[in-house]
Amino acid sequence: MLFQKDKLNVFEIISLVLLVSTGVVLIGLQLKTIGWPLLLVGFLSLTLCRKKFAKDLLLIFISLAMLGLTRITTDLNTAHIFEMGTVLILAVGIPYYVSRYIYKDYLVRFSFHHGRKWYKKEIYYIFGTALITYFLLPFYFNSTGAHLNWTVEPGTWNIIKLFIGTNVVGLWDELFFISTVLGILRRFLSFHWANLVQGILFTSFLYELGFTGWGFIMIFFFALIQGLVFRKTESLLYVITIHLTLDLILFLALLNLHHPSWPSIFVN
Repeated sequence: MLFQKDKLNVFEIISLVLLVSTGVVLIGLQLKTIGWPLLLVGFLSLTLCRKKFAKDLLLIFISLAMLGLTRITTDLNTAHIFEMGTVLILAVGIPYYVSRYIYKDYLVRFSFHHGRKWYKKEIYYIFGTALITYFLLPFYFNSTGAHLNWTVEPGTWNIIKLFIGTNVVGLWDELFFISTVLGILRRFLSFHWANLVQGILFTSFLYELGFTGWGFIMIFFFALIQGLVFRKTESLLYVITIHLTLDLILFLALLNLHHPSWPSIFVN
């Protein structure tokens, strides 16, 4: 069936459409004059939904509202790092706090361990995706110029900030989109529909962050695959490891593209 699980009514389907539209328009495209009304209508649509659906989807809408209040950029200015960092923490922290201490249903939780060692094929998968990223990212940046969305200034502290920034955002992506958003949506939707929605929201965020051009295609498939991997392993630590491995390659690619004279690990 289309949505399976609880057989959503028409108002709940409308709320989901508004949620996705808000993510794309307000976060991805940064069209505030359209995005904020969409968000407001989305909030109001929840009053027509079943209580348990409304209260859970409200958590995602609140997080999107938080993201809409800040500039989602790769700016490494200290003030912006503090501003954006605070918003990202709240976007993850509010759903977790409300679920755990107000709703007391523990729907939003962070399952870092799955009670076993990683299989060899899971370790090989990390190396395989890293190899693909090694060839794909430089090609993507060279063909789109999207690396210019990042500022890479010389200096030890600037390079450290870039490294920390790319990794912190990667960690946040998994905590929010894979664990929080996907976790909430799986209560009401079949996995594949829930994964599709989180994938669109995941892509919208990273598109605005700097992966412009055809990067949204690459990010969308990555988001879907991360959702599938998390479903199979139930290990947040594993999907975070995948993401941070790729972020290391991103960091090195940015250094090389902004400063071609520096030693490079990439094949030109």
